[in-house]
Amino acid sequence: MGYRLIKTPPYCHFKKGRRPGTGYWYYCRKGYPLTRLPGLPFSSEFMAVYNAVHNGPRIAIGKRPQSGTMAALVVSYLSSPQWKALERSTQRSYRDILDKIRAEHGTKAVARLETKHIRKLIEARSDHSAAANRLLSILRILLDRAVETDLINANPAHNVKPLKKKSKGIHSWTEDGIARFEAAHPIGSKARLAFALLLYLGQRKSDVVKLGPQHRHGAVIRLVQTKTKAALGLPVHPVLDEILRATPTGHLAYLTTGLGKPYTASGFGNWFRQACDEAGLPHCTSHGLRKAAARRLAEAGASPHEIASITGHESLREVERYARAANRARLAETATAKVVAAFPGSKQEHRS
Repeated sequence: MGYRLIKTPPYCHFKKGRRPGTGYWYYCRKGYPLTRLPGLPFSSEFMAVYNAVHNGPRIAIGKRPQSGTMAALVVSYLSSPQWKALERSTQRSYRDILDKIRAEHGTKAVARLETKHIRKLIEARSDHSAAANRLLSILRILLDRAVETDLINANPAHNVKPLKKKSKGIHSWTEDGIARFEAAHPIGSKARLAFALLLYLGQRKSDVVKLGPQHRHGAVIRLVQTKTKAALGLPVHPVLDEILRATPTGHLAYLTTGLGKPYTASGFGNWFRQACDEAGLPHCTSHGLRKAAARRLAEAGASPHEIASITGHESLREVERYARAANRARLAETATAKVVAAFPGSKQEHRS
């Protein structure tokens, strides 16, 4: 294929695919996780993943951890069916936290771990509530494995409450922001197509980058979500249909890089970030459009179950929040209308 003639960054190796003319680049270095590199060498998406693993932590190499310790528990979890069932992207995000747990608390005995210890650990990170709650979530999963393997009788992490978030998380696009993006990126552009797929389908970027003409069946787009494995049938909004017709693709994926290759989720996120910046929306992201899609559904009167049928949320807790906010807005309008009708205002008579 000619790729081997390219002078690549250190530790990069090319592996041929099963089909003729296909193959992938990998980061292969002793002491580091074997990592597939997207795109072509030196492309922005290739280098983003390369730099992350090249500058990331080494895999701990040494003696087998002592039985009953946190380090041994981490090793046990990494060989469990639960771990193997996770998506690669989820494994990468979990692995960062698991490595830190093993490095900082690996010699500690699991049986001696109490709720007060975990609470202290979480509260020490109160300035970063999202990271603290992420750690708590991983500890709950890890200690569930300890219960399963008879190291402890009950999971002490389940008695620790998550910290209250200091922010509302990822910004949800407003209607003004939506209008500004549409003005900056006209119909027919790749940015507008990406925007429409995100907004009118309400999916994560990891699913949007996989979509192509083969997923469309008449007026419905069918997909299986990467994260949840939920099978969805999404009606094609008339605006999305118009944009799909007006935007030439010619590939198995609607969205491709400048080299005609499908995006990775991270590569797409970086590219779309630039498109938002060009529209003067530096605070907006691709995931914020998923939230905007849920908000629009709620404001249109859709129930939590109807919203979840589009977004694919496994838990109704998140979508119920959108429904409650929309209901409050409608109730406020109704209440104000009743007050106006009952108390239209008094006309003062001025006697001369």
